[in-house]
Amino acid sequence: MPKAGFISLGCPKNLVDSEVMMGILARNGYEFTPRAEEAEVLIVNTCSFIAPAQKESIDTILEMAEYKTFGAAKKLIVAGCLVERYRQQIIEQIPEVDAVIGTGELENILAAVEGQLRFDAGAAASLPSYLYHDLTPRILSTPQHAAYIKIAEGCDHPCTFCIIPQLRGKFRSRHFESVVREAESLAAAGVREVTLIGQDTTSYGEDLGLRDGLPLLLERLADVEGLQWVRFLYCYPNRVTQRLLDTIAAHPRLAKYMDVPLQHASRSVLARMKRGSNGDAFLQLLRRIRKTIPGVALRTSFIVGFPGETDADFRELCDFVKAAEFDWMGVFPYSDVDNASSFALDEKVDEETIKDRQNRLMEIQQKISGRKLWRFRGARATALVEGPSRDTPLVWEARLEGMAPDIDGKLYLNDIEVAQTDRQECLSYKTARPGDVVTVEITETHEYDLVGRVVEILDVPRPTALHSAVTGPVQRVSTGAVLRVLA
Repeated sequence: MPKAGFISLGCPKNLVDSEVMMGILARNGYEFTPRAEEAEVLIVNTCSFIAPAQKESIDTILEMAEYKTFGAAKKLIVAGCLVERYRQQIIEQIPEVDAVIGTGELENILAAVEGQLRFDAGAAASLPSYLYHDLTPRILSTPQHAAYIKIAEGCDHPCTFCIIPQLRGKFRSRHFESVVREAESLAAAGVREVTLIGQDTTSYGEDLGLRDGLPLLLERLADVEGLQWVRFLYCYPNRVTQRLLDTIAAHPRLAKYMDVPLQHASRSVLARMKRGSNGDAFLQLLRRIRKTIPGVALRTSFIVGFPGETDADFRELCDFVKAAEFDWMGVFPYSDVDNASSFALDEKVDEETIKDRQNRLMEIQQKISGRKLWRFRGARATALVEGPSRDTPLVWEARLEGMAPDIDGKLYLNDIEVAQTDRQECLSYKTARPGDVVTVEITETHEYDLVGRVVEILDVPRPTALHSAVTGPVQRVSTGAVLRVLA
């Protein structure tokens, strides 16, 4: 069978796109290899959100192009966000590329690989409108116990720093029952945690005329047997309703976790970002969230160095972070993207100042995170076992309910032993497998991570094959079988 190699760059939404393209190829007889030199077809699914991501995408394309000379590769396909921005430039300036696939053209991957797609097809295409569904072939590349479900695509918000609407089109929701069926299929195949993703999940269903779409969807998914946690990313702050908070609080399967990217706290900076609101309003929102959902873990992200950000604006942001005490936080340096509205704004902040502000804000958060995690010392908590650590084989990794996959801290298990018996015989407290739900005792705490030991196995996954007339059973390829997955 022909072998294909995938490289998926960027966010989880891009990873789902890669999994869909893999599913289409697998249905037509293609196999996948983790070795670039063995692949007859190389597919690079690119990111182009900010300048560093764009550079990484271009560097990766050029790296893979070498395998057309020194490896087995006969085709090089470029897909994703970079295509939406620079379709013609890729075609004209990188002759090793055989075809390009935009974010709305995933269904064309087979035609591109087999040479049936016109090289410049879609050059004048309109904004992407594609949206996969539960019968779309898809091969999961995440660990066996976890999966993403994209519930919406695109965005209608006018944020001046963002080009997502240009890259992924207008906001559009998947149909309610399609999402539910996909979650049920994943749970039946042994997935313990699903993470709902979209550029703005809190707007889910609005375009379908659905009122309180996200709370209604969460209520339904909270009844799916086999799932341990259902979480979602990301919340637009002014779309966080009391109905949403009450729903999260009411259902044990809904992770007590919310990711609310606030971007800044200064009223003037938020106005230039076309985000609106201010730090005081955000603090009121956070108090309401914590009051409704006791023990909730809160994550946010900020942009520092946005055009016009003054020293006073930055001090206001620092004061806000100290008052808010987020569990997790990301700080991103402003990146000047040529076709974003903010590119035309004056009062640009120099790179040295931006980097200094990023470091100073993260230093504040580091102390907050260390103090909040210290409270776990000696406590017992429920965790989901991930498997051997990528950093060292001497320890395993797990996550608490308040830790989202790949973006938050980790719980390291330093006393784990791999079971050699059937799952139902896994009774030793030191015996666990990836996907097991366990009770852990926290023995050490650090700035961002925890260390603990397993004291009890609570539940183990018992997957069954759920068949569909179109897609067959849920399929999976190990993460190692994907050439590279880069965030």
